[in-house]
Amino acid sequence: MHTFRTAAPTRAAAATLLALSCACLAGPAGAAAPGIEFGAAHYAQPMHGFSGDSNWGGYIAQGSFTSISGSWTMPTVTCNSSNDLYAPWIGIDGYGSQTVEQTGVQVDCSSGRPEYSGWYEMYPAAPVYFNNSVAAGDTFTASVVGSGSSYTLKLSDTTKGWTQTATKSLNGEDASAEAVIESPTGSYPSFNDQHFSGITVDGQVFDTYGPQAIDSGQYTETALSNGAFDIIPG
Repeated sequence: MHTFRTAAPTRAAAATLLALSCACLAGPAGAAAPGIEFGAAHYAQPMHGFSGDSNWGGYIAQGSFTSISGSWTMPTVTCNSSNDLYAPWIGIDGYGSQTVEQTGVQVDCSSGRPEYSGWYEMYPAAPVYFNNSVAAGDTFTASVVGSGSSYTLKLSDTTKGWTQTATKSLNGEDASAEAVIESPTGSYPSFNDQHFSGITVDGQVFDTYGPQAIDSGQYTETALSNGAFDIIPG
């Protein structure tokens, strides 16, 4: 998987190139952020299979799906290097397919300390980042709902009280559903626990579909139980 780095709006000047080709990165939903650049790769490049460690960690179900929803709490993060970068997210597609419809929260350590930001992505289009404040300990609810080629992505910080919603078009395959963490750089910061809960797919509890457990970096996942699990060091 290729890598990219983005910058939060308060530290645009510190943005770093980590790939060969660059383009302008979206800032607040629907708005361009002039002067910020990132590598050509996107946040959740599709994963075509799994053997050993992966850039995705958590649970992935394969089948025919049109919606996923759930919640998570952002942990307190310790940066080990400026290359540390990770995000918890939920989404549809990306495992064995060429598109990913997803939304989540990023933690970026390029400044030497963790910077949190919410985002969505309709891969292969570039990710879109939100200006809304995000902090460790915040609880999020999110959903991705598809209807034909139209997808509605919703991310809410229930602690801060903000919600962002986007409706976009894409010819997605609707072939998988995910509740995962990801590090595009392959370098995770340290945290003790990343909790997911209330994960449902097509209105059914996530467990119904027998999702596959996948480890990533130094993290593993606890057993899935009624749509809930934790990502922990392992």
